[in-house]
Amino acid sequence: MDSLDKKIINQLQKGFPISDTPYAEVAEELGCNEATLLQRLERLLAEKRLTRFGPMYHAERMGGAFSLVAMKVNEEDFARVTEQVNSFAEVAHNYQREHDFNMWFVLATETTARIDEVNAEIEQLTGYRVYNMPKLEEFYVGLQFEIR
Repeated sequence: MDSLDKKIINQLQKGFPISDTPYAEVAEELGCNEATLLQRLERLLAEKRLTRFGPMYHAERMGGAFSLVAMKVNEEDFARVTEQVNSFAEVAHNYQREHDFNMWFVLATETTARIDEVNAEIEQLTGYRVYNMPKLEEFYVGLQFEIR
């Protein structure tokens, strides 16, 4: 990554403007043009230096819900169960951990009731118990990783 790539990543972690020309605005702040910014973003995504670039929605403020979910999956079943769990559109951020609870993922649904429905569907499909861990309290952490 060169200095412009690093500037792009650092700048976009701070937010993205809502306007008719947001990419042009960001490009101007970075001292490049919109086409260059778009090309760089596409390349950073293609190279997997960025895994995602897009809005973060607060599901609950839009009438939806989200929850952290854990499962205890036998190692020999892990690949199968991962594929089955990831087949649900509501599943995000599925990670394997070295722990008895070795699969952790986030559910984001359009309604609170859908959390329980998806968890029941996952249990039925995989044959493994799902442990739902809904948020009790929210804390905001303004986390940014400066690229140097």
